[in-house]
Amino acid sequence: MRGILQKGFYSSLVLLLSTALGPGTAFAQQGEKDLVERGQYLFAVAGGCACHTIPRETPHAGGRAFPIPFGTVYATNITPDKETGLGSWSDEEILIAMTKGIRSNGERLLPVMPYEAYSGMAENDLKALIAYLRTLKPVRKETPPLKTWVPFFRSLFTPVWLKLFGRSSNPSAAAPKSAIERGRYLVGHVSLCGDCHTPRNFLGVPRRALYLAGTKRGPLGDEISNITPDKKTGIGEWSREEIADLILTGIKPNLDNVQGLMEEVIEGASQGYKNMKREDALAIADYLKSIRPIANNIK
Repeated sequence: MRGILQKGFYSSLVLLLSTALGPGTAFAQQGEKDLVERGQYLFAVAGGCACHTIPRETPHAGGRAFPIPFGTVYATNITPDKETGLGSWSDEEILIAMTKGIRSNGERLLPVMPYEAYSGMAENDLKALIAYLRTLKPVRKETPPLKTWVPFFRSLFTPVWLKLFGRSSNPSAAAPKSAIERGRYLVGHVSLCGDCHTPRNFLGVPRRALYLAGTKRGPLGDEISNITPDKKTGIGEWSREEIADLILTGIKPNLDNVQGLMEEVIEGASQGYKNMKREDALAIADYLKSIRPIANNIK
């Protein structure tokens, strides 16, 4: 009898605590889950942050080499490893790195990391993306140091470059949800199409007069297509459905498939453009069809 009474007492206590704490805790847990899921989707729309993964190696652990006009820079480890990744960084420190290009130790990130573009990402999208980054598998991998022959390149040259050529944005609280404005937002601040499809000069400055007009020499030295609506050298003959199909599948209207960095961002290291909602792919297509056509034959 005593055992039964004790069991009943503990059951009542558990029920009482569940009633008192359960709803708020459940809502908080569900809220965090929703935030992470949203961040995972944004990670996909950002091409799975493919620059931080060496193809066919451990995802998100950095170390990928990118040539710059004055040397070579290496993508950082964005896993939550506490010693070599972001595990010891606060959310605010990650936010500042993503939007202002300053690491947690105060060191300046080179603008190869597209923090100027990310500075225009909506605040709630940034919060969700950071929440998802926290869920990645920690990987211990040191990032190789910058290679350059220019003295004080990071501490002196980079701030001057940003002062002369930088272009940051002020983020909104929430992202646009429909039509061309949604496409403009995704292209400019999440998917970052301009990073590859806009040519740069010898100093690495985007040639904005040729916005999205393609280049013979992209970030890794390969040709990057003209995606303006020019009918002869761009995608002006493509329908919005065909543009969306390419974004989601990598298949062109002529049934050829994309390769190189475009294939990587579509597939993603874990999530990529292939995981994008079709309505977002169509919004991007609508925006691309609305911009100024530029004749720029890269072949």
